[in-house]
Amino acid sequence: MTVLQILILGVVQGITEFLPVSSSGHLVVAQSLFRQLSGQVWPDMVMVNVFLHLGTLAAIVLYYWRRIVLLFSKDRRVLLLLVVGTIPAVVVGLTLKRLAPNILQSPLLSGFMFLLTGALLIWGGRRDGKWNYEQLTLAQAIGIGLFQAAGLLPGISRSGWTIAGAMLLGVRRESATTFSFLLAIPVIAGGSVLEIWDFPGSKEPVSLLLLAAGAAIAFLVGLLSLWAVVRIVERGRLAWFACWLFPLGLGVIIWQLAT
Repeated sequence: MTVLQILILGVVQGITEFLPVSSSGHLVVAQSLFRQLSGQVWPDMVMVNVFLHLGTLAAIVLYYWRRIVLLFSKDRRVLLLLVVGTIPAVVVGLTLKRLAPNILQSPLLSGFMFLLTGALLIWGGRRDGKWNYEQLTLAQAIGIGLFQAAGLLPGISRSGWTIAGAMLLGVRRESATTFSFLLAIPVIAGGSVLEIWDFPGSKEPVSLLLLAAGAAIAFLVGLLSLWAVVRIVERGRLAWFACWLFPLGLGVIIWQLAT
Protein backbone atom coordinates (compact mmCIF):
# COMPACT_ATOMS: atom_id res chain seq x y z
CA MET A 1 0.00 0.00 0.00
CA THR A 2 1.32 3.42 -0.98
CA VAL A 3 1.19 6.71 0.91
CA LEU A 4 -1.24 8.08 -1.70
CA GLN A 5 -3.59 5.14 -1.29
CA ILE A 6 -3.73 5.38 2.51
CA LEU A 7 -4.28 9.13 2.30
CA ILE A 8 -7.12 8.66 -0.18
CA LEU A 9 -8.70 6.07 2.13
CA GLY A 10 -8.31 8.49 5.05
CA VAL A 11 -10.11 11.23 3.13
CA VAL A 12 -12.85 8.79 2.08
CA GLN A 13 -13.32 7.65 5.68
CA GLY A 14 -13.28 11.19 7.06
CA ILE A 15 -15.93 12.38 4.62
CA THR A 16 -18.21 9.37 4.56
CA GLU A 17 -18.22 8.45 8.26
CA PHE A 18 -20.32 11.51 9.00
CA LEU A 19 -22.00 12.42 5.73
CA PRO A 20 -24.92 9.99 5.35
CA VAL A 21 -23.43 8.03 2.44
CA SER A 22 -21.87 4.98 4.22
CA SER A 23 -18.18 4.96 5.09
CA SER A 24 -18.02 1.15 5.06
CA GLY A 25 -19.54 0.97 1.59
CA HIS A 26 -17.17 3.60 0.20
CA LEU A 27 -14.15 1.93 1.78
CA VAL A 28 -15.16 -1.47 0.36
CA VAL A 29 -15.59 0.02 -3.13
CA ALA A 30 -12.36 2.09 -2.93
CA GLN A 31 -10.33 -0.88 -1.72
CA SER A 32 -11.77 -3.11 -4.45
CA LEU A 33 -10.85 -0.53 -7.07
CA PHE A 34 -7.30 -0.21 -5.72
CA ARG A 35 -6.95 -4.00 -5.69
CA GLN A 36 -8.26 -4.35 -9.25
CA LEU A 37 -6.20 -1.48 -10.69
CA SER A 38 -2.92 -2.40 -9.00
CA GLY A 39 -3.00 -6.08 -9.92
CA GLN A 40 -0.81 -6.73 -6.88
CA VAL A 41 -1.17 -8.64 -3.64
CA TRP A 42 -3.33 -6.44 -1.43
CA PRO A 43 -2.72 -6.31 2.31
CA ASP A 44 -5.28 -7.41 4.86
CA MET A 45 -7.47 -4.35 5.43
CA VAL A 46 -8.57 -5.09 8.99
CA MET A 47 -5.98 -2.89 10.69
CA VAL A 48 -6.32 -0.19 8.02
CA ASN A 49 -10.06 0.02 8.67
CA VAL A 50 -9.53 0.00 12.44
CA PHE A 51 -7.10 2.94 12.34
CA LEU A 52 -9.30 4.91 9.94
CA HIS A 53 -12.28 4.43 12.24
CA LEU A 54 -10.24 5.40 15.29
CA GLY A 55 -9.39 8.66 13.49
CA THR A 56 -13.05 9.52 13.00
CA LEU A 57 -13.87 8.36 16.53
CA ALA A 58 -11.39 10.93 17.83
CA ALA A 59 -13.16 13.57 15.72
CA ILE A 60 -16.51 12.75 17.37
CA VAL A 61 -15.02 12.87 20.86
CA LEU A 62 -13.36 16.24 20.22
CA TYR A 63 -16.46 17.76 18.59
CA TYR A 64 -18.85 16.63 21.34
CA TRP A 65 -16.51 16.65 24.33
CA ARG A 66 -18.66 19.06 26.35
CA ARG A 67 -21.76 16.92 25.87
CA ILE A 68 -19.77 13.81 26.75
CA VAL A 69 -18.66 15.42 30.03
CA LEU A 70 -22.30 16.25 30.80
CA LEU A 71 -23.27 12.61 30.29
CA PHE A 72 -21.21 11.63 33.32
CA SER A 73 -21.84 14.71 35.45
CA LYS A 74 -25.49 15.53 34.78
CA ASP A 75 -27.29 13.51 32.06
CA ARG A 76 -26.75 10.00 33.41
CA ARG A 77 -30.13 8.88 32.05
CA VAL A 78 -28.80 9.53 28.54
CA LEU A 79 -26.00 7.06 29.29
CA LEU A 80 -28.67 4.40 29.83
CA LEU A 81 -30.32 5.36 26.53
CA LEU A 82 -26.97 5.03 24.76
CA VAL A 83 -26.34 1.61 26.30
CA VAL A 84 -29.80 0.40 25.30
CA GLY A 85 -29.42 1.88 21.81
CA THR A 86 -26.09 0.09 21.36
CA ILE A 87 -27.42 -3.40 22.14
CA PRO A 88 -28.92 -4.11 18.66
CA ALA A 89 -25.63 -3.23 16.94
CA VAL A 90 -23.70 -5.52 19.30
CA VAL A 91 -26.04 -8.45 18.61
CA VAL A 92 -26.12 -7.92 14.83
CA GLY A 93 -22.41 -7.17 14.61
CA LEU A 94 -21.32 -10.29 16.49
CA THR A 95 -23.74 -12.41 14.44
CA LEU A 96 -22.45 -11.10 11.11
CA LYS A 97 -18.84 -11.45 12.20
CA ARG A 98 -19.30 -15.09 13.19
CA LEU A 99 -21.72 -16.31 10.52
CA ALA A 100 -21.20 -14.12 7.44
CA PRO A 101 -17.94 -12.11 7.66
CA ASN A 102 -17.47 -11.98 3.87
CA ILE A 103 -20.74 -10.10 3.40
CA LEU A 104 -19.13 -7.06 5.03
CA GLN A 105 -16.62 -6.85 2.16
CA SER A 106 -19.06 -7.19 -0.76
CA PRO A 107 -19.01 -4.30 -3.29
CA LEU A 108 -22.17 -5.63 -4.95
CA LEU A 109 -24.08 -5.56 -1.67
CA SER A 110 -22.76 -2.04 -1.11
CA GLY A 111 -24.27 -0.96 -4.42
CA PHE A 112 -27.75 -2.18 -3.49
CA MET A 113 -27.51 -0.73 0.02
CA PHE A 114 -26.47 2.67 -1.37
CA LEU A 115 -29.85 2.74 -3.13
CA LEU A 116 -31.68 1.73 0.04
CA THR A 117 -29.92 4.42 2.06
CA GLY A 118 -30.85 7.06 -0.51
CA ALA A 119 -34.50 6.01 -0.29
CA LEU A 120 -34.52 6.29 3.51
CA LEU A 121 -32.90 9.73 3.42
CA ILE A 122 -35.65 10.96 1.11
CA TRP A 123 -38.37 9.39 3.26
CA GLY A 124 -37.20 10.57 6.66
CA GLY A 125 -34.81 13.41 5.93
CA ARG A 126 -37.36 16.22 5.72
CA ARG A 127 -39.13 15.38 8.96
CA ASP A 128 -38.63 17.24 12.21
CA GLY A 129 -39.94 15.88 15.49
CA LYS A 130 -40.71 17.61 18.78
CA TRP A 131 -38.52 15.75 21.30
CA ASN A 132 -34.93 16.20 22.38
CA TYR A 133 -32.79 13.09 22.78
CA GLU A 134 -32.85 13.54 26.57
CA GLN A 135 -36.60 12.83 26.41
CA LEU A 136 -36.32 9.54 24.53
CA THR A 137 -38.01 6.49 25.95
CA LEU A 138 -36.19 3.17 26.18
CA ALA A 139 -38.36 1.86 23.33
CA GLN A 140 -37.35 4.79 21.11
CA ALA A 141 -33.68 4.24 21.99
CA ILE A 142 -33.99 0.59 20.95
CA GLY A 143 -35.71 1.67 17.73
CA ILE A 144 -32.86 4.04 16.87
CA GLY A 145 -30.45 1.26 17.81
CA LEU A 146 -32.09 -1.01 15.25
CA PHE A 147 -31.51 1.61 12.56
CA GLN A 148 -27.88 1.77 13.68
CA ALA A 149 -27.55 -2.02 13.55
CA ALA A 150 -28.61 -1.96 9.90
CA GLY A 151 -25.74 0.45 9.31
CA LEU A 152 -23.25 -2.36 9.91
CA LEU A 153 -23.93 -3.55 6.37
CA PRO A 154 -21.70 -1.93 3.72
CA GLY A 155 -23.58 0.71 1.76
CA ILE A 156 -25.97 1.50 4.61
CA SER A 157 -25.00 4.74 6.30
CA ARG A 158 -24.90 4.41 10.07
CA SER A 159 -25.23 8.16 10.55
CA GLY A 160 -27.89 8.53 7.86
CA TRP A 161 -30.01 5.68 9.16
CA THR A 162 -29.81 6.69 12.82
CA ILE A 163 -30.50 10.37 12.11
CA ALA A 164 -33.39 9.66 9.74
CA GLY A 165 -34.66 6.89 12.02
CA ALA A 166 -34.63 9.18 15.05
CA MET A 167 -36.54 11.85 13.14
CA LEU A 168 -39.09 9.26 12.02
CA LEU A 169 -39.52 8.39 15.70
CA GLY A 170 -40.25 12.02 16.57
CA VAL A 171 -36.86 13.47 17.55
CA ARG A 172 -35.88 17.01 16.53
CA ARG A 173 -33.31 17.28 13.74
CA GLU A 174 -30.46 18.77 15.78
CA SER A 175 -31.11 16.42 18.67
CA ALA A 176 -31.30 13.40 16.35
CA THR A 177 -27.90 14.31 14.91
CA THR A 178 -26.31 14.66 18.34
CA PHE A 179 -27.75 11.37 19.61
CA SER A 180 -26.64 9.60 16.42
CA PHE A 181 -23.02 10.60 16.86
CA LEU A 182 -22.98 9.97 20.61
CA LEU A 183 -24.36 6.53 19.81
CA ALA A 184 -21.50 6.00 17.37
CA ILE A 185 -18.85 6.25 20.10
CA PRO A 186 -19.43 2.87 21.83
CA VAL A 187 -20.08 1.12 18.51
CA ILE A 188 -16.90 2.34 16.81
CA ALA A 189 -14.78 1.87 19.94
CA GLY A 190 -16.19 -1.59 20.68
CA GLY A 191 -15.95 -2.70 17.06
CA SER A 192 -12.33 -1.57 16.86
CA VAL A 193 -11.38 -3.44 20.03
CA LEU A 194 -13.10 -6.59 18.73
CA GLU A 195 -11.33 -6.38 15.37
CA ILE A 196 -7.94 -5.96 17.05
CA TRP A 197 -8.68 -8.81 19.49
CA ASP A 198 -9.62 -11.24 16.71
CA PHE A 199 -6.99 -10.12 14.19
CA PRO A 200 -4.73 -13.11 13.42
CA GLY A 201 -2.00 -11.07 11.77
CA SER A 202 -1.24 -10.51 8.10
CA LYS A 203 1.35 -11.75 5.64
CA GLU A 204 1.27 -8.29 4.03
CA PRO A 205 1.17 -5.91 7.04
CA VAL A 206 0.79 -2.16 6.59
CA SER A 207 3.40 -0.07 8.39
CA LEU A 208 2.41 1.72 11.57
CA LEU A 209 3.48 5.03 10.02
CA LEU A 210 1.03 4.59 7.14
CA LEU A 211 -1.73 3.56 9.53
CA ALA A 212 -1.11 6.64 11.68
CA ALA A 213 -1.12 8.88 8.59
CA GLY A 214 -4.46 7.45 7.48
CA ALA A 215 -5.93 7.95 10.97
CA ALA A 216 -4.69 11.55 11.11
CA ILE A 217 -6.24 12.41 7.74
CA ALA A 218 -9.51 10.70 8.71
CA PHE A 219 -9.53 12.76 11.93
CA LEU A 220 -8.95 16.13 10.25
CA VAL A 221 -11.33 15.56 7.35
CA GLY A 222 -13.83 14.01 9.75
CA LEU A 223 -13.97 17.16 11.89
CA LEU A 224 -14.86 19.24 8.84
CA SER A 225 -17.42 16.69 7.67
CA LEU A 226 -19.05 16.48 11.09
CA TRP A 227 -19.36 20.25 11.26
CA ALA A 228 -20.92 20.29 7.79
CA VAL A 229 -23.42 17.47 8.29
CA VAL A 230 -24.77 18.98 11.52
CA ARG A 231 -25.66 22.16 9.65
CA ILE A 232 -27.04 20.31 6.63
CA VAL A 233 -29.40 18.26 8.81
CA GLU A 234 -30.51 21.35 10.75
CA ARG A 235 -31.61 22.88 7.44
CA GLY A 236 -33.63 19.79 6.48
CA ARG A 237 -31.34 18.92 3.58
CA LEU A 238 -30.58 15.29 4.46
CA ALA A 239 -32.33 14.07 1.30
CA TRP A 240 -29.76 15.89 -0.85
CA PHE A 241 -27.33 13.02 -0.37
CA ALA A 242 -29.64 10.70 -2.29
CA CYS A 243 -28.46 12.56 -5.40
CA TRP A 244 -25.04 10.98 -4.80
CA LEU A 245 -26.17 7.60 -3.52
CA PHE A 246 -28.52 6.66 -6.37
CA PRO A 247 -26.04 7.08 -9.26
CA LEU A 248 -23.24 5.63 -7.10
CA GLY A 249 -25.30 2.55 -6.25
CA LEU A 250 -26.29 1.96 -9.86
CA GLY A 251 -22.71 2.45 -11.01
CA VAL A 252 -21.32 -0.02 -8.47
CA ILE A 253 -23.96 -2.62 -9.34
CA ILE A 254 -23.23 -2.33 -13.07
CA TRP A 255 -19.47 -2.51 -12.42
CA GLN A 256 -19.78 -5.62 -10.27
CA LEU A 257 -22.16 -7.46 -12.59
CA ALA A 258 -19.94 -6.65 -15.58
CA THR A 259 -16.73 -8.04 -14.00
